[in-house]
Amino acid sequence: MQKITSKDNEFVKHVKKLKDKKYRDMNNEFVIEGIKLVREAIQEKAKIKQIIICDDCENSDIPKDLTYEIAKYDCVYVSKQVFSSITEVKNPQGILAVVSKENAENDIDYSQDIIVALDDLQDPGNLGTILRTVDSIGLTQILVSKGTADCFNPKVVRSTMGAIFRVKIIECENLMETLKQAKKHHFKVMVTSLQTDNSIYDVDYNKKVIVVGNEANGVEQQIQDFADEKVKIPMLGKTESLNASVATGVVLYEYVRRKVKIDK
Repeated sequence: MQKITSKDNEFVKHVKKLKDKKYRDMNNEFVIEGIKLVREAIQEKAKIKQIIICDDCENSDIPKDLTYEIAKYDCVYVSKQVFSSITEVKNPQGILAVVSKENAENDIDYSQDIIVALDDLQDPGNLGTILRTVDSIGLTQILVSKGTADCFNPKVVRSTMGAIFRVKIIECENLMETLKQAKKHHFKVMVTSLQTDNSIYDVDYNKKVIVVGNEANGVEQQIQDFADEKVKIPMLGKTESLNASVATGVVLYEYVRRKVKIDK
């Protein structure tokens, strides 16, 4: 078994550079880290290019069943010093992988009841949590504007808890034009806004594009003006607004409540 012990190794340099969005886009690759994410990637048949294993890390305790699966891939073993230079977490589990992005068509599936669209969302933690929430309610796609944070940012990938492999990410060059196309497919556009008396409990959730806005500025004015419906989350306390990912969860689980009720 060959082990890489030099930080100057060309492959190690390549993995380090994948921390940068431009380099990820150029190589069409991203990095996942930890036992759970590697296991999820294998189960979801992601395009794993290499699995990198720390040969002498203290916290490395890879389960036997996963060890058998890992053996089917191109495995690269590195020293603790090298692994420390490429890991993104405080207490690494001694395993990460380089994965190819899916080259899926950017065609939108209009057969689903609702579609979530992100308008310049910036916080990686919010983005990852929203992807996880979208996955939890059975949606298989999400629209993201060009100004939205990179979905393949390591922090986003970690916080999706594996949803990154199940939710198709459709990057929109122009979100407004994409919403216009959605309307042609008989979808209505819904945005959250404080400038309305309608609450999330007053509208239906059939054939809707739900637009989630930027953390600081909300949904851009042009899209608000274009929207068919504006809704707000009722607040009983003094707080006027919720964190973007929390607000998205509240709205989406109102959709779930209606769907579960109908199915019964």
